[in-house]
Amino acid sequence: MELLSQSGERRREDEDNKLSGGLDYFKVIAALLVVAIHTSPLSTVNGTIDFLFTGILARAAVPFFLMTTGYFLLPRYLFEKSGDYRPFRRFIKKEVFLYGTAIVLYLPINIYAGQLQGIGFTDFLRMLVFDGTFYHLWYLPASILGVLLLVFAGRKLSFDAVFATALIFYGFGLLGDSYYGFLSDGGVLDRIYQSMFQMFSYTRNGLFYAPVFLAMGAGIRKKYKLRHAADIACGFIISVSLMIFEGLTLNYLGVQRHNSMYIALLPVMFFLFQMILRIKRKPKKSLRTVSACIYIIHPLFIVLIRGAAKITHTEPLFIENSIVHYLAVCFLSVIFAVIMQKVVLNGKVFYAEVRPFGADKTAARKGRAWIEIDRNNLRKNVCALRSLLPPECELMPAVKANAYGHGAVLIAKELNRLGVGSFCAATVLEGVELRRGGVKGEILILGYTHPKQFPMLRKYRLTQSVIDFSYAQLLNSFGRKIKVHLKIDTGMHRLGERAERIEDIRKIFCFDNLMIEGVFTHLCADESKSGPDRDYTWKQIHAFFDVIADLEKSGCDCGKVHLLASYGLINYPIYAEDYVRVGIALYGVLSNRTDMEKCPVSLSPVFSVKARVAVVKDLYAGEAAGYGLQYVAESDRKIAVLSIGYADGIPRSLSCGNGRVLINGAAVPIVGRICMDQMMADITDIPDVKSGDVAVVIGKSGEKEIPVYDLAEESGTITNEVLSRLGSRLNRILC
Repeated sequence: MELLSQSGERRREDEDNKLSGGLDYFKVIAALLVVAIHTSPLSTVNGTIDFLFTGILARAAVPFFLMTTGYFLLPRYLFEKSGDYRPFRRFIKKEVFLYGTAIVLYLPINIYAGQLQGIGFTDFLRMLVFDGTFYHLWYLPASILGVLLLVFAGRKLSFDAVFATALIFYGFGLLGDSYYGFLSDGGVLDRIYQSMFQMFSYTRNGLFYAPVFLAMGAGIRKKYKLRHAADIACGFIISVSLMIFEGLTLNYLGVQRHNSMYIALLPVMFFLFQMILRIKRKPKKSLRTVSACIYIIHPLFIVLIRGAAKITHTEPLFIENSIVHYLAVCFLSVIFAVIMQKVVLNGKVFYAEVRPFGADKTAARKGRAWIEIDRNNLRKNVCALRSLLPPECELMPAVKANAYGHGAVLIAKELNRLGVGSFCAATVLEGVELRRGGVKGEILILGYTHPKQFPMLRKYRLTQSVIDFSYAQLLNSFGRKIKVHLKIDTGMHRLGERAERIEDIRKIFCFDNLMIEGVFTHLCADESKSGPDRDYTWKQIHAFFDVIADLEKSGCDCGKVHLLASYGLINYPIYAEDYVRVGIALYGVLSNRTDMEKCPVSLSPVFSVKARVAVVKDLYAGEAAGYGLQYVAESDRKIAVLSIGYADGIPRSLSCGNGRVLINGAAVPIVGRICMDQMMADITDIPDVKSGDVAVVIGKSGEKEIPVYDLAEESGTITNEVLSRLGSRLNRILC
């Protein structure tokens, strides 16, 4: 039930992302509110009303921008503890580029106004990191610094701890902002704040202001989303009323040093953001660009309008009339932003957010060929295999060879969501790919790693297999601590220190730089439970446990012990220890059809391979098709050219009628030789096949099915080889 609940929650998140466009629309409103803060549009009407609008209500604008960033970018680092920092780096790169562009844009105004005269390095650093080089640009370094702090903190702390820390910092900043007048008595706190104001002009910066709103956005995404509209509306009305009372009271008392930070601003933003999320619209990237451009460019139009009004002697209309002044700035800023978005930028430069979760999964199906991964079948297989485990044993799925062709990162991340926290890969680069893709948990490298790559083991928190005594010495000589599992060769005679060399095995435990966290072996004949295979397997098992017993008797801590893989779990589940390194079985198949028929648990194939019909061609009697003229039509035929070939992993041995595909629920033979990128099928007996239709190479179409066993048998190999050779240019998508 818990897994079903998690799956339902993910589906809701995907749907929410597809309809999160309300955030994009409100970004434009937020940008116009920022313009209002800098133009005081109601000041000629009434000073108190203008303060209510610009000094209180409009203060929701900048937190909204920060929360949107937190909502889309930070959950993977604050909740999922992702090791994939590519989205983070893209965000920082875009924000830095945007900040640099804005600095250059406003440099002439800074020089003209004399704001750069007499500033030293400390002043320049203060402007660059905290204050912004122009008065409204503080937001950009604040968002950069805030994200940096939260991503770093997320590596060490839980979300609750991160959020609590951000709240404390916000409270500290609050005392230097709207509540500063209560401290300005020359006391200790006042002196502390005065010292801080030498480093930054205001506490509404990336240290005290931005983190709490960034974290709040992430929290709403993953933990604090409200489901009832009435609760949201009621909370919003109450919190806005409290903020109005708070702001007007503080302003009346004259205690505000600045008016960006209020206590009630936090609940206002909590409820406001959730109100906007309930506006179901498709995401609109162009509006993100427009809003960012309005934010950046509007002070320039304030300056230009003021200058033009003085030249044309229209100050009473365009300057002294604050409403007209505001509308003029908004009009020119919006027009400029739209032109920049459509003509110059095309939405690419100012888009400083990350793509929402749950990107369009139909995109891959629009390509030439792809692999579909059935997440429900994967979940069923995990449950079925877990049913064979003793209580203290865990799955350690083998995701080597691109997860047997299924897509290593995609599969491992889905397994993370199903509670799997340990994996094994063949090479260090496979492990690095998993970490960069955001996979959490232990990753054991089963094969050889070159000494030049030892630093990668530490950098990406990988665990290396000790493949013999001399390799243990090599690892130890690296000079820094490395996590390892010690492999024992009990009879496969491939990798591992021989079981009979117990003295050398004990010595490995004495190496200072090897953090031995596990001991394992590999069974080489566990596909069978009878005859010589059974006897040899028992021999290996007994040899392994003899080594473990000897090590424990000698005081060695063996850590996690594991010896079973897929077939071992199926045939010898009683010997499941701390881990089982399931591989092929996880993906719903075994090496051959006979083994699957004997399998004690029900496993379902996780994948299907599909390709697009590129063209349909008439082939007349006597004409040949394909390389080598291997297929000659005996009568008029129709041929479908499919966009998949042996470079995509389709065995070439299926050529010339040895293999088949499914189109529109019917099986048709492969004709001619399979090419690198295409192959052909005879569709004469299938009506209405056209370019763009889908052919199933492995999987189901209607009532028909082509299991991977067919391809393996027709190619004279096992399913493991067929799957692991599926090409990298096939898109993998979860369904």
